[in-house]
Amino acid sequence: MAAVETTRQAPLGAITTYRAINSLSNVVSAFAAWNDARVTRKALNKLSDRELDDIGLCRGDIEFIGR
Repeated sequence: MAAVETTRQAPLGAITTYRAINSLSNVVSAFAAWNDARVTRKALNKLSDRELDDIGLCRGDIEFIGR
């Protein structure tokens, strides 16, 4: 009967590499979310007051929607 070792340590630097990639992924995700909000605010700012009223918004709501 063979014994199987179920606990092994990660290779040297694997955890550091994982954390670095995870941090980079978080930065990219945060940048994408910021850019989406910026594009939304820019598009809403181009609308007239009448068009904003048609969709149930006012100028003061634009900043809160983009967040």
